[in-house]
Amino acid sequence: MEKQDIRQLEPEHLGLWLKEKNLPAFRAKQINQWIWQKSSTSFEQMTNLSKDLRDELNDHFNFRPAQIDQVQQSKDGTIKFGFRLFDGKLVEGVTIPFKDRITACVSSQVGCSLSCKFCATGYMGHGRNLSAAEIYDQVALMDAFVKKESERGLTNIVFMGMGEPLLNYKQVKLATHHICGVEGLDWSPKRITLSTAGISKMIHKMAEEQVKFNLALSLHAANDEKRNQIMPINEKNNLASLKEALRHFYDQTKNKVTFEYTLMQKFNDSLEDAAELVELLHEVPSKLNIIEYNPISAGPYTKSEEKRFNRFCNYLGQNGVQVNVRRSRGKDIDAACGQLATKA
Repeated sequence: MEKQDIRQLEPEHLGLWLKEKNLPAFRAKQINQWIWQKSSTSFEQMTNLSKDLRDELNDHFNFRPAQIDQVQQSKDGTIKFGFRLFDGKLVEGVTIPFKDRITACVSSQVGCSLSCKFCATGYMGHGRNLSAAEIYDQVALMDAFVKKESERGLTNIVFMGMGEPLLNYKQVKLATHHICGVEGLDWSPKRITLSTAGISKMIHKMAEEQVKFNLALSLHAANDEKRNQIMPINEKNNLASLKEALRHFYDQTKNKVTFEYTLMQKFNDSLEDAAELVELLHEVPSKLNIIEYNPISAGPYTKSEEKRFNRFCNYLGQNGVQVNVRRSRGKDIDAACGQLATKA
């Protein structure tokens, strides 16, 4: 009989398995602590379990961990990782160092089905969803790597890597549980941000569940006509439905959403575009990140010239909008926003 990955068991199923073997229930807590708190990927490491139990576990279960396959380091300190999965597929993650923090950009899918026209991942198509364990592995492996290199670990996680997190919401939510749980890595959910292209019904779902992590919306255009051109998902999740969902999210969680707006030359960087953005921002309790565009070979867009970039940001500031500018990091190794796309 084929072994099952123990990390994909539902928590209650491990308890049932132990009960069938006439083993005490507290063993489940010990096993889970080894898996999610100590990031173990071998039963032999679980030294507070008897050898007989470890052998029994090994007979029935296995581990299928993601492994670091490739590492590239940018001149600005950004590191891009290629993670090889058990079935040979490859996903990418990135660590971005700042003076006061190190942020990990994590993937939730192999590729992406949304086909956003400015994003390299969107041109890959959709491979498959990642399991919660594969998402967790990216965090654990990147944290261990940067600790070894710089003696300080990750401080923040953003689901802004490959894939649309809300199309793999069950596994993403389970991964955050393992990352934030006291039997896991014990992170604060306030240090985690989920970025979505915008799926209204799932934003409503998160609102009803009153999730504790942060939400960011990949906006990039403040009217439906332009957003439809670059983000096909907008055709079924237009700005009116998204505004309603985001207001509901704020009402339920009291957390402001962060809008992400990438400036592209003579597409969404005019003063008219800025005026539409100001109007939208006044309708939803929110913060704003203006992002420098990172050109991709498959896409038709270019980054805004500095003069247009500054004029756009100045207009926002003059109209009461606090602008956080996010400049490119890791562009020389294709690790910047929108550039993740595996070759194998």
